[in-house]
Amino acid sequence: MAVKNSDRFIVAYNRIDKALVKITDMPNHLSFSRRIDKAKAKNALIRRYEDELREFGSLRNAIVHNRTGLNFAIAEPHDVIVELIEMIEKELSHPLTVKDLFKRKVHTLQAKESLATGLKLVREKKFNQLPIYQKGRFIGLITANGIMNWLADQNTENISREIPTLFDVYNHEKRKNTYRFVKSSVSVYEAEEFFKRSILNGKRLEALLITENGGKDEKLIGIITPLDLLKLD
Repeated sequence: MAVKNSDRFIVAYNRIDKALVKITDMPNHLSFSRRIDKAKAKNALIRRYEDELREFGSLRNAIVHNRTGLNFAIAEPHDVIVELIEMIEKELSHPLTVKDLFKRKVHTLQAKESLATGLKLVREKKFNQLPIYQKGRFIGLITANGIMNWLADQNTENISREIPTLFDVYNHEKRKNTYRFVKSSVSVYEAEEFFKRSILNGKRLEALLITENGGKDEKLIGIITPLDLLKLD
């Protein structure tokens, strides 16, 4: 016998409810809605699907409290509703982290290296940002804007006679705090929110830099740009 949509819905709902209890550390007798209120301050997935979760709470009550028999539910959710609540439950139970999707070998450069070296990486690897270091410490990101600013401040004779270092170019970055370090366990939903909030605050992020614990002097294990997240959608 095929499993009914109402049964699948209730199973996923109950698992989400248990996850909310764990996130909020609230007593079991408190309502699903109250748990959402508290959990959304701690979890980006809950914030994204807050409205849907509240609707699921109402639907669950209709299914559970209006049964007229063991094998009859007054409301049978549509397939799309069941698939959505099961997807949310899966993401909540096993959140996809930035490490899962974006961990890779990161090419870093030393501040004393030449712009020509950096441009070669841009050409070969299609990079939009170049992380630069000095004596093992992170200095900042060189962006296309920084390179353009450097070019604009030169004259033709200087460009042809001098080979600038990456640090020379970095000094022409107008906005130097265009990055944020994040720990590898941050969820993809949280990463997306960092970019959205930066735009709302008028301080657009160019990249999220991933290290194991979010420290700037740890080994860089991944980079996320807004375009990377758009590709996921």
